[in-house]
Amino acid sequence: MSYETAVAQMYALGHELAQAPSHKFDLAHMRVLLGALGHPESRLRTVLVAGTNGKGSTAATLSSILQASGLKTGLYTSPHLVRINERIRVDRKPIADDEFALLHDVVDRTAGRLVVEGDLPWHPSFFEMLTAIAFEYFARSHPDIVVLEVGMGGRLDATNVVEPRLSIITDISLDHQKYLGETIAEIAQEKAGIIRPAGVVVTLPQLPEANDIIGNTILDRGARAVNAVLYVPPLSPGSSLWPEADGQAQSYPVEVMGNEIEVESPLVGRHQLRNVALAIAAAVELQAQGVAGISPETIARGIRQTRWPGRFQVLPATARNPEYVLDVAHNPAGAWALRSTLSAYQNAADRRDVTMVFGVMRDKAMREITEILFPIASRVIVTHANNPRSASPEEIRQAAARLGDGVNIEDASDVAAALDRAKKGAGSRGLVVITGSIYIVGEAMRILGVSI
Repeated sequence: MSYETAVAQMYALGHELAQAPSHKFDLAHMRVLLGALGHPESRLRTVLVAGTNGKGSTAATLSSILQASGLKTGLYTSPHLVRINERIRVDRKPIADDEFALLHDVVDRTAGRLVVEGDLPWHPSFFEMLTAIAFEYFARSHPDIVVLEVGMGGRLDATNVVEPRLSIITDISLDHQKYLGETIAEIAQEKAGIIRPAGVVVTLPQLPEANDIIGNTILDRGARAVNAVLYVPPLSPGSSLWPEADGQAQSYPVEVMGNEIEVESPLVGRHQLRNVALAIAAAVELQAQGVAGISPETIARGIRQTRWPGRFQVLPATARNPEYVLDVAHNPAGAWALRSTLSAYQNAADRRDVTMVFGVMRDKAMREITEILFPIASRVIVTHANNPRSASPEEIRQAAARLGDGVNIEDASDVAAALDRAKKGAGSRGLVVITGSIYIVGEAMRILGVSI
């Protein structure tokens, strides 16, 4: 089977969020599939990361720290920006096309046999297939440790079949309400599903409703909480440690394992301070559990070497192009983070007009996101990604209707057309912000020739 055929067959299963919840949320079926494969997940030493915002950034930072510590490190994330291979990595290197095709064939044939024999009621979903491929790849690659980002929720996510060395819960907010619940408490209940009896969970204080659920789950399961607050610098704007989001690495001192290190994170924005703190706390906990090689020096180096594209990623202006900012903000919390970071990024004495290229999935909180982001732009070009979940420009316009005529909104047929229009209109002094969805940002990166 060719790589192209394997990918096409994966997409033919439908998007992981486009299927009925019964097809997505059933760990019993996932365990049957993995059992037929010889339970590759049981041969892995793992860390499991759940949350609404920041779980990818936290997973990427922790993975970089572990690799800097001399550990062969696997990383599983979702979704991808440009190519499906990005989701499955060992020491930053994505799974090769031929390896992906081979393992897809192994998992697909196994799934087909289980359906024929009646052990599975239906073929596994896109995300279940991909997670099984990842487990099989990691088991064959023999990494020292694997960092797994939960796809959605936690309790019934396909990744939650592992027995992690520790769990991490990042900030929880409203998103995927159709699947996870309409309130913060209901969503937190799903996220807290990754906490194991007598296990370890790394987290930070957050919304009271989420705190209550996480705290009660920890108590009920006899788990141990690791509070990452020690690694968050003072957040008062008057503090000398208050980092400015200037598009460069954020630098501040933190005491780690009895030593002061200088944290220099390339992930821009004050919200990233919390994600970096969670990664530090997880690394310190793994060292205490006996994972060799982790030290203050390797933690500092790993943070500095973190690469997580599409999160307030700045492409400097050139003679032919304006400056671009790419950010995957896809829910209200992410939109507020982008708005705050963009405000700090722009020089108050020399603010430039913002042209925004915007697209969003129709199952997202479109009205809230548009009302947060559109007012900061002098011009908004709405478009849609090559994805069946993508909202049309007209649907986006309707979502933003309450903004009235105060926002200049234009339509573009696709991302390429939107970028062309934005480039022509922004000029050499303009700033183009591309946002609203990881799929919009991913298509823009491909068109602009940005490497992952």
